[in-house]
Amino acid sequence: MFYQMEKFSSLSERSARTVSVHSLLAGKKVILFGVPGAFTSACSLQHVPSFIEKAEPLKAKGVNEIISMAHGERHSRENKHVKFVSRRLGEYTKLRFELDLKDKGLGIRTRRFAMLLDNLKVIVANIETGGEFTVSSAEDILKAL
Repeated sequence: MFYQMEKFSSLSERSARTVSVHSLLAGKKVILFGVPGAFTSACSLQHVPSFIEKAEPLKAKGVNEIISMAHGERHSRENKHVKFVSRRLGEYTKLRFELDLKDKGLGIRTRRFAMLLDNLKVIVANIETGGEFTVSSAEDILKAL
């Protein structure tokens, strides 16, 4: 499913650049995860840290890249393995990952998810319902490896 996307914006060293999805995912085993609110408690205190904390065990199981569709400034000190990319204009969330949070003043967001891809092929797709955080943690992906 994600192989149809063309580009992400990659944030590093406080600058943005556009990178192709193909270059990030092709020929690699990649975890791609998304969060609905990068600076909310579930996202920034649980979901993103789970991948930072479990990065080495995930890589030991053959994962080449861990990529988050969220902002990572808050986690930059302790993070050595997770890349942060942004989705431009929300176009990628319309692939089944759209979450309408307008009633909470947050607009259209990315549904919380974690996917394991192998050479652009989706192997595992753990997609949350609503604002839940029950199936998309790093621990859930580790179990699937």
